[in-house]
Amino acid sequence: MVATTQDSQWPSAATLLHPQLVPGRKNVALVGVSTYKTSLSPRSSSSTPRAIRRALRRYSTWSFLDQFDLAEFVALVDYGDVKDPDGKKGAERVAAVLAKVADDVPLTVVLGGDNAATWHALRALADGHYEEYGLITLDAHLDSREGRSNGSPVRQLLDEGLDAHHVVQVGLGEFTNAPAYARAALGAGVTVIERNVFRREDVASIARRALAIAGEGGRKIYVDIDLDVADRSVVPGCPAAAPGGLSADEVRRFVREVATSRQVVAIDFTEIDVERDSADERTVRLAALLVLDALAGVQRRSKWPSL
Repeated sequence: MVATTQDSQWPSAATLLHPQLVPGRKNVALVGVSTYKTSLSPRSSSSTPRAIRRALRRYSTWSFLDQFDLAEFVALVDYGDVKDPDGKKGAERVAAVLAKVADDVPLTVVLGGDNAATWHALRALADGHYEEYGLITLDAHLDSREGRSNGSPVRQLLDEGLDAHHVVQVGLGEFTNAPAYARAALGAGVTVIERNVFRREDVASIARRALAIAGEGGRKIYVDIDLDVADRSVVPGCPAAAPGGLSADEVRRFVREVATSRQVVAIDFTEIDVERDSADERTVRLAALLVLDALAGVQRRSKWPSL
């Protein structure tokens, strides 16, 4: 049973949220980019970032896997939500909020919104210097459609100068992507690690391979976690999720592994519609756990300084 009463011996993970930098801790930035207006699937305007923050109350700060208390080492500095990122000058508002993040923050966590949030956030962070960045997506889809929508962020970033040879797309589903877009991505030099690889290769080794390609030459790495990569049974709040996706555990292990790399400077969690979630909020609860896994990855950097 989830602790719901006040108990000084059971600190909620929501206590990791702070309005400003906390001295003596690794400060991880949190920004909400609740995009939804250009979604290819009908989607509500309900705030997923707000729901994920609430869901943090359901978890504690202790990691049995790594044997540490996040509250002793990490703070989640909340920079709030960008107002109407889909609207006129929305990209400028996203850039303005991300510009407030302190330079020495080891990781920025972006809460979507749909996958349009990925284009907004990486574009703002790169500020035209795409040669400094690589991209890893954990996603069922290539996100290379024409136009501007939640189905196009990778193509938009490539069009703007992101080098395809430092883009790694992991977890792509069967019968989920158009032939023309698949061939275009492969032809451009994008590395594709399709979903079936998870059936024969360890999650950690897949993550490390993706990190090596995206971060070759010392590039900073942006990671996009689109929750529709998971099996529909565990993410009913993801409109495009399908049967046969990754397990919740596989997604969590991937997130903790990539967040351990010092080259990963930002990670987003996208494609959740809280209005479509199940009554037990399993999709939002998984997203909250993924935030904690990302924080655990940052703390792991102290244990493995070479990563």
